Amino acid sequence: MPTASPHINIVILGAGKGGTALLESFLQLPRICLLGIDDKDPEALGMQLARFHNIPTTQNPLELIQKPDVHLIIDVTGDPTLPSLIQQHKHRDTEVLGGAGAKLLWDLVQHESTIQAQLFQAEKLAGMGIFASGIAHDINNPLYVILAFAENILQETDPTIIREHAQSILQAAKSIQKISQEITHYARASKVHDAMKIEITSQLEEALTIAKYATAAQDLTIEKHLDGQMEIFAKPEEILQIFVNLITNAIHAIEGKGRLTLASWCEDGINKVTISDTGCGIPPENLQKIFDPFFTTKPEGKGTGLGLYNVRTIMRKYNGELTIESSVGKGTTFQLSFPRIS
Repeated sequence: MPTASPHINIVILGAGKGGTALLESFLQLPRICLLGIDDKDPEALGMQLARFHNIPTTQNPLELIQKPDVHLIIDVTGDPTLPSLIQQHKHRDTEVLGGAGAKLLWDLVQHESTIQAQLFQAEKLAGMGIFASGIAHDINNPLYVILAFAENILQETDPTIIREHAQSILQAAKSIQKISQEITHYARASKVHDAMKIEITSQLEEALTIAKYATAAQDLTIEKHLDGQMEIFAKPEEILQIFVNLITNAIHAIEGKGRLTLASWCEDGINKVTISDTGCGIPPENLQKIFDPFFTTKPEGKGTGLGLYNVRTIMRKYNGELTIESSVGKGTTFQLSFPRIS
C-alpha cells in the first residue's frame, strides 16, 4: 500500500449488515476515503446510506475492483465467486480483505458500535432524573382529578352524574398514560430503529415534549419557527437524543424566566436547525471544553458530562456540523447542519 498518500482509499463489496456497519464506522475516520460500495440490491441499507453521503454506488463490482487508485478492497458479500474475480481484475498494489479477515473486521466494528450505543443509552438513563420534578408536576393535576371524582362517585346515586365523573376520570388517566408512554419511548428508543428517512420537525416537537418536563417551576416562553419539509437519513432515536440534550441544556441555562427558540430551515441544500436560549451563557474559556467527555459545570450528581460529547459524536456520524455562539448573561445558540436527502 502506498505510504505517501494521506488517505486510505477503500471500496466495499456488499451493502448488507456487514457493509453498512463498516460504512458507518469508516465515515467517522478522517483518513479513510470511501471510493464506492457495491450490492446487487440498489435499496440495501448500505447503498442508501452511501448515496446520502455522496459515495458512489454500483451493482457491478468490477467497476470498483478495477479502480486504479484503490488501496483496499473489503469483500463482505459472502459470494464464493468474488474472490477469484477480485484477484483477476484488481490492480497489483491493491490489497484485499475478505473471508475470515473481513468477518473479524465486521465483528470489531459491531462491537465498537454496541459499546457506543450503550454509552448513549447510559447517558440518557443517567439524565432521566432531571425530568422527575416535571413529570411529578404534570401527573399531580390529573391525579387530583381522579381522586376528587372517585370520591364523588362513592357518594353519588344519579347514573348521569356518575357517568360524567367516570368520563373525567378516564380523560385524566389518559393524560397520565400519555406522559408514561412519552418517557418510556425515550428511555427505550436506542434499540428500536435502523437508519431511515426521518422528518426533522417531528423529532424537534417530540424532543420538546420530553424536555419540557425539566421546566416544572419555570416561566418559559417557547417560540417555534419550523420548516415541516426537511428530511435526513439517520436513526430517529439518535436525532431525538441530540435534540433532547440541547433543549434540556437550554432550559437549565435559563433558570427561571426566559425564552427558548427553535428554528429549522433549508439553505443551499443543507438542513439547518437552531436551538437558542436567553440563559446564562457559556464563558469563553469553556467553549472549547464543553464537547470533551466528562466535562461539566453542573454540581456533582447533576450531570454526566457526556451529553454534549454524545451530541457531537452523533452529528459526526451523520456528516453533520455543529456550531455554537454564546454570550455570558445573554444566552446561547447551537446550530446544527445536516446534509439534505437528494
